[in-house]
Amino acid sequence: MKKLLLLLCVSTILFSCKEDKDTTVVQRDIEKYTIEQFMDNEAVSGGSFSHDNSTLLISSNRSGIYNVYTIPTKGGEMTPITASDSTSYFANSYFPEDNRMLISADGNGDEISHLYVRELDGTITDITPIEGAKADFYGWSKDDKHLYYGSNKRDPKFFDVYKMSIDNYTSEMLYQNNDGMNFSGMSEDENYFALSKTVNTNDSDLFIYNAKTEETTKINDTMSGNSAQDFSKDNNTFYYTTDDGSEFSYLMSYDLDSKEKKKVVEKSWDVVGSGFTSDGSYMLVYVNEDGKNAIEVLDTQTMKPIELPVFEGKSITSVRFSDDEKWMRMYVGGSNSPSDLYTYNLETKEQHKLTNVLNDAINPEDLVNAKVIRYKSFDGTEIPAIYYLPHQASAENKVPAMVWVHGGPGGQTRQNFSSLMQYMVNHGYAVLAVNNRGSSGYGKTFFQMDDKNHGEKDLQDCVEGKNWLASQPQIDGDKIGIIGGSYGGYMTMAALTYAPEEFDVGVNLFGVTNWMRTLKSIPPYWESFREALYDELGDPFSADSVRLKRISPLFHTDKVTKPLIVLQGAKDPRVLQVESDEIVAGVRQNGVPVEYVLFDDEGHGFIKKENQIEAYSRILKFLDTHLKNENAPIDGETSSEKIESETK
Repeated sequence: MKKLLLLLCVSTILFSCKEDKDTTVVQRDIEKYTIEQFMDNEAVSGGSFSHDNSTLLISSNRSGIYNVYTIPTKGGEMTPITASDSTSYFANSYFPEDNRMLISADGNGDEISHLYVRELDGTITDITPIEGAKADFYGWSKDDKHLYYGSNKRDPKFFDVYKMSIDNYTSEMLYQNNDGMNFSGMSEDENYFALSKTVNTNDSDLFIYNAKTEETTKINDTMSGNSAQDFSKDNNTFYYTTDDGSEFSYLMSYDLDSKEKKKVVEKSWDVVGSGFTSDGSYMLVYVNEDGKNAIEVLDTQTMKPIELPVFEGKSITSVRFSDDEKWMRMYVGGSNSPSDLYTYNLETKEQHKLTNVLNDAINPEDLVNAKVIRYKSFDGTEIPAIYYLPHQASAENKVPAMVWVHGGPGGQTRQNFSSLMQYMVNHGYAVLAVNNRGSSGYGKTFFQMDDKNHGEKDLQDCVEGKNWLASQPQIDGDKIGIIGGSYGGYMTMAALTYAPEEFDVGVNLFGVTNWMRTLKSIPPYWESFREALYDELGDPFSADSVRLKRISPLFHTDKVTKPLIVLQGAKDPRVLQVESDEIVAGVRQNGVPVEYVLFDDEGHGFIKKENQIEAYSRILKFLDTHLKNENAPIDGETSSEKIESETK
């Protein structure tokens, strides 16, 4: 399929995988910045070239929410394409042969995304208007006359594959998903479909469906983690990643006629993505290298990497090519630098920086460069983590700290820029982002170590992270809290519930508190993944419910003794608002200080700047009051009062 998009989380930066043994820290004074200054950083994403390579189509939150813009390929002013003040719009792609634009939006975080076309006259039309149905863009046809998309309009549980004419926006179904498969790609001749079937949260079976013969062939021979990547331009070869016989995933080729398999690229870390440029001159390879993204662009004639621009102290985190393969756009950033957009001409070697997303009021030297550390957990397991130490910290000026837990289960904290992390660090809080057992990126054995063990050994890994922090000469070991979102929010509540004296405060961002309810109420479009979740976490309709209730903090709120702040989006389809409502009510019965920040126009995560400013300022004020013990009331409230945001 032409120009199939690589959907990868790739914002990372280079660091050694070994712990830095040099504990010398040079304390220095820095300017403290407000949350408004941090949130005045601009977030930019996307970057589809126009058919004549003159401009790029991007998304930006400069208006306070995400809107769509164009920007000249060689630099210049951004031109707004959408001007929404409520619903965020995101750029998908320019049309292949004209300046129409494909964009997408959901309902304020409800994840029911639709596809829209911005016509040449400026009007915007919903081309997938079925109420309650999701639509996801898959790519353009080889003849540039059609687009491919997936939709669950026929059956809310499964996504079928459609081909839409770009002349009149009429659709035909190419593949009807009757078997709970996940569409993973298609050859440009529309004959071969890559399909996957989730076995568990690590392993998937991979299939090739032949539309002409209506035969389906299983690719993998053993239970392993397999992921479709791309088809060759001659429609003869299929590429996929697998961890068959290995801790880490590597890239394989599969001859569609002879069925012969060959290993193409193998690294000492996971190969997490690969794909061809429009004419097949280059192959992109993404590697998850110890929490950062390492990118290679291979010349397909030699399979050797081409030379890419070098950025001092920063890394290229994602790339995309123009259709004629003459231009490449790049995002470049790091843990102390939000990613800027660059373009690079492969023929002339000219390079252009298109954005300056860091607020001019912030001195980059005041931001903290993270480093990877490792520590031993209770059973000797080595736990990787990403450490942010404030510049003002020293043995003479010890600082409080927070253990940060990522989402998931099975997620990974990577070395990307976080305004919230840098805001906390700037105001004197060290942050240790723990990649506890069960995190992705460190081999399949490590990934599976928390299966049906959540709130137990993974929690102990977080406690040992706290102990590592307490052993550092720059950290005040009596002032360490825990923070996380989604699964990380669950870990926050598990820590306050099952290890109530270990952490001094908890920050719960939309965390699961009742696993039985959450697992019973997962969105219907997660159906293909539901059994895998049950396999890892437990089946709420079986005897597993006994354990799920035992590890659900909601039923053990009487054990919570430390201050808590909870933040939640009312439209969250994954962790329902009732999860946060009930945990707040339960903990408040203990007389424990509890604060609650609720946004009625956010989903699973906060993307509107106005809401981010309120949420992050609430978090810092909470920490200043209850961890630094500065005893400053929050906006005139007493620390034990419930605080809810105004209706937006």
